[in-house]
Amino acid sequence: MVGQKKGIENFLFSVGGVAAMFLLLAGVYVISHIAAQRIDLTEEKMFTLSDGTKAILKKLDTPVQIRFYVTQSRDMPIELKTYAQRVEDILNEYRKYGGNKLQIKKLDPQPDSDAEDSANLDGVEGQVLGGPFSGEKVYLGLSVRMIDSTVALPFLDPGRERLMEYDISRAIANVMNTKKAVVGVMSGLPIFGQPMNPMMMMQGGGRQEPWIFISELQRDFDVRELQPSAETIDDDINVLVVVHPKNFSDKVLYAIDQFILRGGKVLAFVDPMSIVDSRSAPSNNPLQGAMNAGSSLEKLTKAWGLEYDVSKVLADRMFSTKINRGGGRPEEAPAVLSITQRGVNTNDVVTSQVDSILMPFAGSFSGTPTEGLKQTILLHSSEQAQPVEKFMAEFGGDNMMKEFKPVGKELTLAVRLNGKFKSAFPDGPPSSGDTNQPASTTTHLKEGAKESTVVLVGDSDILYDQFVAQVQNFFGRRLVNPVNGNLAFVQALVEQSAGDQNLIAIRSRASMNRPFIRVRDMEMAARDRHQSKIHELEASLQETQTRLTELQQAKQGTGQQKMILSSEQQAELTKFRQKQAEANKELKQVNKNLRKDVESLQNRLKLLNIGGMPILVIVAGISMAIVKRKRTAAK
Repeated sequence: MVGQKKGIENFLFSVGGVAAMFLLLAGVYVISHIAAQRIDLTEEKMFTLSDGTKAILKKLDTPVQIRFYVTQSRDMPIELKTYAQRVEDILNEYRKYGGNKLQIKKLDPQPDSDAEDSANLDGVEGQVLGGPFSGEKVYLGLSVRMIDSTVALPFLDPGRERLMEYDISRAIANVMNTKKAVVGVMSGLPIFGQPMNPMMMMQGGGRQEPWIFISELQRDFDVRELQPSAETIDDDINVLVVVHPKNFSDKVLYAIDQFILRGGKVLAFVDPMSIVDSRSAPSNNPLQGAMNAGSSLEKLTKAWGLEYDVSKVLADRMFSTKINRGGGRPEEAPAVLSITQRGVNTNDVVTSQVDSILMPFAGSFSGTPTEGLKQTILLHSSEQAQPVEKFMAEFGGDNMMKEFKPVGKELTLAVRLNGKFKSAFPDGPPSSGDTNQPASTTTHLKEGAKESTVVLVGDSDILYDQFVAQVQNFFGRRLVNPVNGNLAFVQALVEQSAGDQNLIAIRSRASMNRPFIRVRDMEMAARDRHQSKIHELEASLQETQTRLTELQQAKQGTGQQKMILSSEQQAELTKFRQKQAEANKELKQVNKNLRKDVESLQNRLKLLNIGGMPILVIVAGISMAIVKRKRTAAK
């Protein structure tokens, strides 16, 4: 009887324990579902809404509805399903900060359903998949609606995931602000899609696509093309973007000058050697084309207290880019700058999160702004930089590195000037030389009545498609995937001047590369150890080759005599040839040792990265086992 009673008690305790555990787990599930919190452990907070998005959501004073269209059938590829879940997660974050002013509605647009009709009306299109899903149409897009205003994101491309928050927040900002700011763009380059030269039209090349940065700006702003000969700038233009101002006349410079003094904002991309411009040079003299492919706003920048040397490009050993010039081995190109966060002003809102900028053959600014202007450096070189002649950049990095002498200080690549500007034309507008032309009726300004902003960037190729993004054709749609921070930087500059500044911090998430800065430092140290020996051997080799040339020239004579050398000359020639061979052999060995040191460093770091964590886990496990064994033995 006692045993039976004890068995019943054990049974009850077991059932009660299971029930209690079930209730506990159910309670944890319900509580976690109600008060769900996402923990973002990424350094750049990739999965956390930025302060810019939160500020936009705080400004909501009219209800906004986001309709998220996503196919729920088994035909949806697994990679799109996974991405759709990440989109839904970020939308839940929007709901949390948007409160009762933001509604998120998830719809499954099955064929011939009301949801499919709604998607088509909102501008969200189904995509026909290929491969094993050939013929199947899937939806993965959203629309943002406020009253009668609707902005659609027809397809959320997984390749643009880093821009997902920006795309959604921009759509919300656009339905809130129906009037777009006006951005004027002035350039002699074919950035709006014009053919580069008449020959292309004759060959049936047709009209080219606008540059990517133009297409991206057109999504947010009223972008107007201004001719490089324009002598007036309309007052309704909020921001003027000047790209590669090559040979601008004084009248055009005066128009820009007066635009700034009226309170207009200018973003100017000058260039000592524009790659795009140099490619339009005759093919029989590409070097001459590169030498003449420079641009500046010299008359204006001098009036602001800055200098820009259009005859030189900036080379930087720290920010050097490896490019393939042929032969299968990448070559260092110190004049093609891959700027990391070391060269970015992380304290400025425009560049605070931009981590990689590509600037091929850029120039640098120097000088001190005039009284009344405040300078903010946005991009700069490292201390391992040196301005070099343009023709040196054309000959490649190896020649440049031989005589490289860093200036030992950071040089300015992009700068913002704020304040009240003074005219670069204090005596009034420049004369046209035509006495019959009526005088301008516009009031000449000698000084700005209010503060304005000018941003100067020492490179125009920073905007060129090749150095901005990869373009893919996705089911007939042109998709742009940024490869660095160039596009983010340019768009952020325009937005700070004309758009919603809260979008700036969001957009800079577009690219978050993680360059191995310490590895680069260690590689440079290894190169420095061998560089002096390389210079010494190359100098000795050059001296030997010069002496050999002199001996060869000593053969000159008449008839057979020019082929005969004295025994002393023959001995000296043999000696110098042997010295040349030894110098070449030693130089090869030094270069081999240099590559060996760099490769050894890279292999050690790879081994540490691969084996470091397992070793730590093993050590931790053994340590815990020893501690546990000691505690057990002590009992």
